[in-house]
Amino acid sequence: MNKPLRRIAIFCGILMLALMVRTNYLQYVRADELNTRDENRRIRIERYAHERGNIIVDGKAVTGSVETNGSDFKYKRVWKDGPLWAPVTGYSSQAFDSSQLENLEDGILTGNDDQLFFNRTLGMFTGDKKQGGNVVTTLDGAAQKAAFKGLGDKKGAVVALDPQTGAILALASTPSYDPSVFAGNSNKDSEAREKLLKDKDKPMLNRALRETYPPGSTFKVVTAAAALENGLYDDIDAKTNSPLPWTLPQTQIPLQNEGNIPCKDASLREALRVSCNSVFGKISDDLGNKKMIEQTDKFGFNKEVFTPVRADASIYPEDNKPQNAMAGIGQASNRTTPLQMAMVASAIANDGKLMQPYMVAKRQAPNLDDIYTAEPEELGRALSGENAQKVQQMMETVVKDGTGTRAQIPGVTVGGKTGTAQHGLNNSEKPYAWFISYAKTANGSPVAVAVVVEDGNANRDDISGGGLAAPIARDVMKAVVDGKQ
Repeated sequence: MNKPLRRIAIFCGILMLALMVRTNYLQYVRADELNTRDENRRIRIERYAHERGNIIVDGKAVTGSVETNGSDFKYKRVWKDGPLWAPVTGYSSQAFDSSQLENLEDGILTGNDDQLFFNRTLGMFTGDKKQGGNVVTTLDGAAQKAAFKGLGDKKGAVVALDPQTGAILALASTPSYDPSVFAGNSNKDSEAREKLLKDKDKPMLNRALRETYPPGSTFKVVTAAAALENGLYDDIDAKTNSPLPWTLPQTQIPLQNEGNIPCKDASLREALRVSCNSVFGKISDDLGNKKMIEQTDKFGFNKEVFTPVRADASIYPEDNKPQNAMAGIGQASNRTTPLQMAMVASAIANDGKLMQPYMVAKRQAPNLDDIYTAEPEELGRALSGENAQKVQQMMETVVKDGTGTRAQIPGVTVGGKTGTAQHGLNNSEKPYAWFISYAKTANGSPVAVAVVVEDGNANRDDISGGGLAAPIARDVMKAVVDGKQ
């Protein structure tokens, strides 16, 4: 071969090699990146080319799919009672992607997950059209409805857990929204979503998982647990070393109690029953910031929680002595999600054992065969069984003849703690009403609940955990207990 031909052959070989390298780079190295790019419309068209699998509650689908007209996306998502289930499912939109379970379980719901490879392969031979699988939740429909009915037109959130397994039984956030109104890709869908985003009441904010609040006096059960776990006190009916007035450390400011309540040297049981700030503020100061952080960490504070939907971390921070004392009564820089306070109540109800919260019980193939079943997972021990039972006794006294009597359920043992959390500059804003609780039957505790209510329309003097939040918790617990009978 003469030199010019050899050069041409070498050049062509280099071009072929470059083409092969480029092709393999695009098909294998960048495949996932290109598939997920917003500009890749073919992937989105395929995603909505068949009916999406459903999200299941109590054996029934709370979602569905309908055919669309005038669009290259054949199907779009619809919800049955969208506002009721949006805090659980999230949304799935042709134009605006998806969130929460609709996003995290997208592979199962579209049928594209590797767990459904056999079903897809079998469909190629049988000629069956592609279908999505189902996601079966842990939710209790009656409890969810009781939570929404109780919250009504007030801002707030409810979380109910099964203390023995960690299963989420209710997850409510109000005001809510209907994901169906922007599930398509028309101008009308865009306008509906924009209206929701601009709403000052933030209906698309999941207050149960993504909003943190000052916990108020509900946090006193954590402080009580810390006192028992660290040996500061061991007898819940013995007098504590709690002078009145008690001055915040490094200040000349006495820590005030609400009303004329008997807080001087009050026992732990009595202090929780009437909600003594001075007793629990001093306990937090006596233990110190480090030990309080250690106790809160055992309950799950200071890290994100995945249900699998992510919940914001609840915070008990490193702080100075006055702030740490105030944090012991839930009125400083510590903040918490409703999920976290439900975890606190559930760990106490479960004799100190804290379970991982979860809301997906099963994943099913299109033929309804189970391809995944959740197993309860222990996160750790928040406090000893003996001390958990002492805190239970204290919380049950709160409901029997303390600040939480409106949570009573005839024939059922209920433990709880009220909270009225001040917030705003110099506590200028209307407070948040809190209640955490559990119900107990002969077979242990089937439900623990946390409720927070932001009622901006109520008179300030009428806002209390016992008045606003406790009745909601009672109805949610009753729904679960009644369903077990």
